[in-house]
Amino acid sequence: MVQVAIMGYGVVGSGVAEIITTHKKKLFASLGEEVYIKKILDLREFPDSPLSDRFTKNFNDILNDAEIRVVAEVMGGINPAYDYTTKLLKAGKSVVTSNKELVASKGAQLIEIAKNNNANFLFEASVGGGIPILRPLIQCLVANNVKEIAGILNGTTNFILSKMINEGMDFDSALKLAQDLGFAERNPEADVEGHDACRKICILASLAYGKHIYPDNIHTEGITKISLKDVKYASDYKSVIKLIGDVKLLDNGKIDIFVSPMLIGKKSQLANINDEFNGIMVRGDCTDDVLFYGKGAGSLPTASAVVADIMDSCMHIKERKHLYWADSNNESVLPYNESRTRMYLRVNTPNALDKINKIFGKVYVIASDEELAVATDLMKISQIESNLEKLESEGVKVLSKIRISDL
Repeated sequence: MVQVAIMGYGVVGSGVAEIITTHKKKLFASLGEEVYIKKILDLREFPDSPLSDRFTKNFNDILNDAEIRVVAEVMGGINPAYDYTTKLLKAGKSVVTSNKELVASKGAQLIEIAKNNNANFLFEASVGGGIPILRPLIQCLVANNVKEIAGILNGTTNFILSKMINEGMDFDSALKLAQDLGFAERNPEADVEGHDACRKICILASLAYGKHIYPDNIHTEGITKISLKDVKYASDYKSVIKLIGDVKLLDNGKIDIFVSPMLIGKKSQLANINDEFNGIMVRGDCTDDVLFYGKGAGSLPTASAVVADIMDSCMHIKERKHLYWADSNNESVLPYNESRTRMYLRVNTPNALDKINKIFGKVYVIASDEELAVATDLMKISQIESNLEKLESEGVKVLSKIRISDL
């Protein structure tokens, strides 16, 4: 018998407990012994739970129990998750987590602590929820040099954009529907402003390129400024708008990484991923493009990935899994203004084409009715921003700018 603990009994934690208790035979067959939940840490009371006798409000009941070998941290946030995880790893207990904020901000430190104490720190559920992505990246695709990872990493924003694209809902109406259906939080800022996707692409980048990429200085845009006119003009350009987390390794060794709405051509694999589903494309030098698709959140999908890490840790007690990246100060990250892209622009008057062509060079006209929508040539962000300042000084108001993808 391997005894485990769960810290947090919310949506994911209760799902972890459910899977472990209802899939006993399946887990026993894989491991060769029973996985037994000994403790569950939560400040709330759950008297009706069949596991009510295993709840505790005292973290030390888990930390000081030598029989507990693996702990699932599914509380979320940094505090007290970081402190608890650090103490558990130093005690030689393996920790698995779905906590993307913790991994994105403290991953390098926690991986190092795990290494020094012959324990494991695993976090498959932190990026794709129920979509397997980290383990395939470090195992199945290990023979590849990863050239780029790009994906729809947030189900809430993809649901909202899908409703705008497919049903003509405006942003506010689509957000309210997402909240009513439970796809969006009452405070949706982390999702709609791109912070959730930023943490996930940073984790993927850190794993792919071996250096911790911190989210604090990564250019991050959300979808709150996307209008139905942008959606229509994107369609006229044979594209759809998706919130994309993207990282690519450049020839000079720099890492170009950002989160931004992008115009994606309708023939792209990512273009047809709708509603609350996520899709992550890994571009390898041997495999070319590989797509991972599924629900990126939810109780049982995310809990499934957590339980997989629990099982992996149970199989490797006192034996480390090879999962590592070094700490860094983001010195390898390309400054955002040096990133190169084509840009969709929407301006307030169709009479501005001559001015735009003069400043940007020849542009592709997408629409020229009551407003003007164009696609620029490939250039650095710094040049685009400089050109936009010149355009504004000419009396042309820029209503929208969105990166154009080559995915």
